[in-house]
Amino acid sequence: MARRYRRISAAQERALWARWKRGESVRAIERALVMQPKALQGVVARHGGIAPAPRTRAPRVLCTGEREEISRGLAAGTSLRALARHLGRAPSTISREIARHGGRRQYRAERADTRAWQRARRPKRCWLAAHPRLRAVVAAQLAEQWSPQQIAGWLVSAYPEDPRMRVSAETIYRSLYLQARGVLKKELVTQLRRRRPLRRSRHATGAGQGRGQIVDAIAIAARPPAVEDRAIPGHWEGDLLAGGKHSDIATLVERASRFVVLVKVPGKDTTRVVTALIRQVQHLPAALLTSLTWDRGPELAQHKRFTLATDMAVYFCDPQSPWQRGSNENTNGLLRQYFPHGMDLGPIDQATLDRVALQLNTRPRKTLGYRTPAATFAAYVASTG
Repeated sequence: MARRYRRISAAQERALWARWKRGESVRAIERALVMQPKALQGVVARHGGIAPAPRTRAPRVLCTGEREEISRGLAAGTSLRALARHLGRAPSTISREIARHGGRRQYRAERADTRAWQRARRPKRCWLAAHPRLRAVVAAQLAEQWSPQQIAGWLVSAYPEDPRMRVSAETIYRSLYLQARGVLKKELVTQLRRRRPLRRSRHATGAGQGRGQIVDAIAIAARPPAVEDRAIPGHWEGDLLAGGKHSDIATLVERASRFVVLVKVPGKDTTRVVTALIRQVQHLPAALLTSLTWDRGPELAQHKRFTLATDMAVYFCDPQSPWQRGSNENTNGLLRQYFPHGMDLGPIDQATLDRVALQLNTRPRKTLGYRTPAATFAAYVASTG
């Protein structure tokens, strides 16, 4: 049976488009608005990633308040002419309004207003649809991999005497991404520079979302040189292992012993990730909690809170440099035997993660001289005790 998704409210849709135009990611919007992924993606895809223009009422049409006045007047037995004088409208306007929405006995302001609002949707035929010659020229140039900006500028010089052969770049984009218009073939999107399936505003960026811009982050270059050769235990590497349906687990690896700790995280936001890490790390020997090296992901934006709770310094890798957490990357690869790509990690509890970690920690490792991570870690604990 197909799963049904709850429709989003008008307020949610307004907030969705406001965040989309600011450049927030789909996952960030889902978390902020507590929306189901398919509901959000359905709304964005339906509009081609282009925020619909806000609808407004023309001054000449009746507003909600006027319809409520009509409804109250009819209930009180007020004549149509008296209602018209009170509202400053023509009697014929009031008469047509009442007849259109059920007559004196059945007129209801809310129902009349909703029906009028829905009926007012009269999509204007777009410029390219109304001008076949212009449409053919635009399609031909798109097929030649010209950008919409190039086409718009070229048309002015190519057809200087014909104002009908003018179109803005934004209109071309809208005709491509809003397939409901049926003007330009969707296949032409692949001829654009970036080949994006959805339109993004020119102002949409990742700025302000924390991606790669963690406040007061300490770069890996500042990490003590002694950490690099793995001679001193107590230095850890960490990251999130991604699963299906926006689920994740946190993975920690001690650099010297390759000892693995897996942590269930209820969400990818920094508050919940850091809270889960603090809770799990506090079960480990304090003498072997010196530092943590993490990726540039925003899930550790609250690194100061983590350091305050655990007394572990946090260092961040350079952007797009996974080899700087080599042990952790290797461990995440081993974990795919248990948690394949696309698997929903949400239902997996901490007890299951502990069992998987135990299996990894009790396997002999060549890099440890065929000792196990568990035995090596235990020896370090004994030496520091």
